[in-house]
Amino acid sequence: MTGLTTHVLDAALGMPAKGVMIDVFRINEEVREYVKTVRTNADGRIDGGPILAGEALRKGTYEMVFHTGAYLKFTCQKLPDVLFLDIIPIRFGIADTSAHYHVPLLLSPFGYSTYRGS
Repeated sequence: MTGLTTHVLDAALGMPAKGVMIDVFRINEEVREYVKTVRTNADGRIDGGPILAGEALRKGTYEMVFHTGAYLKFTCQKLPDVLFLDIIPIRFGIADTSAHYHVPLLLSPFGYSTYRGS
């Protein structure tokens, strides 16, 4: 597989994070260019294949903005009035448009991690 994919998992509940909205941007000289918005399915992935692939995936810098606050509130986890993590932006580079770039997010109300997955 080539293109850009993600997988969002809720570490606090031990399950995929369903319904997380993700905005995708291209960064051109520090200017964010909106590309699209997607939402995770019941498996914490995006339906319909890669988020970006083919002509839509270009060499450069991208940012995925994960709207985790709405998801966390929906799950009814014990949360403070002001969320510690409401929106999580992850900026990364794509050097090879023929490769697969997987950007997973492992989240909890008070922490997250990511890496380039396979």
